[in-house]
Amino acid sequence: MSIRRLPEHLVNRIAAGEVVERPASALKEIVENALDAGATRIAIRLSNGGLDRIEVSDDGCGMDSADMALALERHATSKLPDDAIENVATLGFRGEALPSIASVARLSIDSRVRGADGWNRTVDNGRLVAEGPAALPPGTRVTVEQLFAKVPARRKFLRSAKAEYAACLDIVRRLAMAHPAVAFSVEHDGRRVLGVQGDEAREDRVAALTDRQLADNHVIVSLEREGIRLSGVASLPTYNRGVGDHQYLFVNGRPVKDRLLIGALRGAYADMLARDRHPVVALFLDVPAQEVDVNVHPAKTEVRFRDPALIRGMIVSGLRRALDAEGFRAVQHADAAGLAAWRPEPVSPTPIGAMPIFDAVAATPASYSQFAPSALADRRASFLTPPPQARAEPAAAPAPEGNSFPLGVARGQVARTYIVAEAEDGLVIVDQHAAHERLTLERMRRAMEGQDNGNRVASQALLLPEVVELDEPACDRLEARIAELRDFGLELERFGPSAMLVRSVPAMLGQADAQGLVTDLADDLAAYDSALSLKERLDLVAATMACHGSVRAGRVLSVAEMNALLREMEVTPRSGQCNHGRPTWVKLSHPEIEKLFGRK
Repeated sequence: MSIRRLPEHLVNRIAAGEVVERPASALKEIVENALDAGATRIAIRLSNGGLDRIEVSDDGCGMDSADMALALERHATSKLPDDAIENVATLGFRGEALPSIASVARLSIDSRVRGADGWNRTVDNGRLVAEGPAALPPGTRVTVEQLFAKVPARRKFLRSAKAEYAACLDIVRRLAMAHPAVAFSVEHDGRRVLGVQGDEAREDRVAALTDRQLADNHVIVSLEREGIRLSGVASLPTYNRGVGDHQYLFVNGRPVKDRLLIGALRGAYADMLARDRHPVVALFLDVPAQEVDVNVHPAKTEVRFRDPALIRGMIVSGLRRALDAEGFRAVQHADAAGLAAWRPEPVSPTPIGAMPIFDAVAATPASYSQFAPSALADRRASFLTPPPQARAEPAAAPAPEGNSFPLGVARGQVARTYIVAEAEDGLVIVDQHAAHERLTLERMRRAMEGQDNGNRVASQALLLPEVVELDEPACDRLEARIAELRDFGLELERFGPSAMLVRSVPAMLGQADAQGLVTDLADDLAAYDSALSLKERLDLVAATMACHGSVRAGRVLSVAEMNALLREMEVTPRSGQCNHGRPTWVKLSHPEIEKLFGRK
């Protein structure tokens, strides 16, 4: 077959296949053009998920009739003042965007430059069908109707209207996050579904577009290194989601999807989140043009960094610093479902004759004489029950005031699991096992960092080495990590094909269960060994050991031990969550307590 030149309309359709995959793709191109035009307000109207109609109105600089004609030609743009394609500073130079959309849909553009008359140009599947004056305020209105209606091969591969609508909404959210100074509104089938005002703080905009509770449960990320600036918002580890759909990365104001972010988040939140939980994150990178290639993908949704290791390191370091700075902070609201479970028991009227004797006496103090000694004796067995048993300790010194410490002072222990403390602004409940697990991990990390100065994690030799029987592959995995485990104070030795000999354990773990510890380490290495870097593997080992060396639920603590735990939490980074991302403490504020008792 001989080579032939393709007709213009077919070239446009091929280009449309690269840029316009679905309604959300067309919407992205149009909204980005509005942002590049300097818009401060962008209004979006969708019909049937964008399949039938997409309308975008903005108050940007607008276009005159000549510019509008050029905008609908291929390879024409106002975004490249010279030939330095790598220095593009706008959201794109998409010469194919508008003509590509116009080749597969009915595209109508109404635009007006300030101080001039408006103009309209309408193209239906590549053919100019209307042109003339238009009445509208300064700015541009772009309408796309019946996308792929005349390209059935593409139309049938589009998803349902609900799925396409969700994709459109996700695009708008990402662009709105990147531009907090611009007001956005979205209507779908006549119903307003999104609206944010302009000139918002970045953290407020991110919270408004993800979850309002993030406003009270986030940290601010800020880091600058080698001319690259990282900023953004990240959730506390205790504020997380079951899926990773609320993780956003922006490069020079452009929303991108990059696997680099996923790996960096895993590293930054390692040992602070369970592996099936995900943080809410919006990170913004400002990178010199020569350090990033934004032209990897036709739709500009992917980028390539010149030094990806530097970018990953910045994300991990920036997040870690921000989270470490929060110390013992955890999610600052009581769980709504938990509060709802607190209900006063209904009190039914009790006949006087059936009242316990102490209640009756208290209720009718003037009639003590009616209760003869014999009557009291008869009723005592029936109605008096033993008082609640509690353990009291003699106070060697007056109890400290709760306003002296952020986490208050211990007042008792509930179910041998939870420490109850009184703080200046409410009641603090601490999960003793979760809290001590985090403290033990941080101690172990500090000990590991001390190895750089010639120190080692102190180990405690077992009086009698303990044999732990495992299957042969598990023993092989542990044997391959013997040197790394020795650095943690755990000394193992192969003992036949299917057993390991434990000679010493880390001293800070105290009376550790060697059998359970080695078994759990073998299981963790089987699940994650090949997928994790050396640093992540070491963190995993430390986290597993910390869990075994922590104060267990069910152990009775003295008041001094409880207060020591609270004081250490207050000065330990990340102590607000355990190694699995669960909160180590919660607080019931005074207003919440008063509400439980009907005072408010």
